[in-house]
Amino acid sequence: MTKTCLVTGCAGFIGSHLTQALLDTGHSVVGVDNFASGYEHNMEGFIGHTGFTFYKRSIVEEGLLEELKQIHPDLDVVFQLAAVVSVPYSVEHPDLTMKVNFEANRVMLDSAKELGFSSFVFAGSAAEYGNENRLPVKEEYAQDAEQLSPYGVAKYRSSAYIEESGYGCSLRFFNIFGPRQDPTSQYSGVISRFVDFGLAGKNMVIFGDGEQTRDFLYVSDVVTAYLIAAGLDEHGRGPLTGIYNVGTGVGRSVRDLATVVAGLTSAPEVIDFKPERAGDIRHSRADVSRISGKGFRAQVSFEDGLARTVDWAIKSKS
Repeated sequence: MTKTCLVTGCAGFIGSHLTQALLDTGHSVVGVDNFASGYEHNMEGFIGHTGFTFYKRSIVEEGLLEELKQIHPDLDVVFQLAAVVSVPYSVEHPDLTMKVNFEANRVMLDSAKELGFSSFVFAGSAAEYGNENRLPVKEEYAQDAEQLSPYGVAKYRSSAYIEESGYGCSLRFFNIFGPRQDPTSQYSGVISRFVDFGLAGKNMVIFGDGEQTRDFLYVSDVVTAYLIAAGLDEHGRGPLTGIYNVGTGVGRSVRDLATVVAGLTSAPEVIDFKPERAGDIRHSRADVSRISGKGFRAQVSFEDGLARTVDWAIKSKS
């Protein structure tokens, strides 16, 4: 059964991939973005699609969901991805971050529930776990974690609110990468920066010894998790409620990452090591047993995902 879905942050790195996938599978999409961190060019593949309607709006606007529901009576699913996405920015603007990343989400969740939406899916974050050293990281560890930034605090409060409400779900994504991730952004992951270095023929730069590990997840697998959470995957198990980690469950070292990217690009083999940055998490790896029990399993390998990302970056620069 096709649905009419709201995707907030539809011009962002992940939101644009999700929007495209929904349209490709026959769903209609109402997209919202204020371009605070998204880009119009990310929507080039679907801006003219007959099933897509775009609104340049902010999620902090009062009555936004009610207004969109009135215009689009069939609107039935909310994918809430819009957010302040930069951790450094959140430190400099804690009040705005709380307004966007928690208060607006709380209001939208309450509205979606009252309006009878079938599902509400929130973009949570591994930042909700702070500097957690118990591996793999389980969902319940966030309850006694000390988040390291206003970004992490707001995301955690949103996830906790969703869980307490018994309606909707929060997907805590780990290190996402793939095409359209902006290497110049404060929020961009280490992979997009390494690819940018590699294609420029520059040495990879690693802060610390490179033995830090991360759980890297390719963007198409992120989209799959969103579809499962909303009950829109091919199995149609129904919308999820609660909190779910989304990752591969496998840790990869930053040094290994640099080596693979260098092999895919024109980067020199020499790596520049710089002092470790204060506050950096040493190891991060998700316990994915809860989401796996709902049918999710990452399909794109680390190596294939990197190859696809490099290929996209080369084409985008040509």
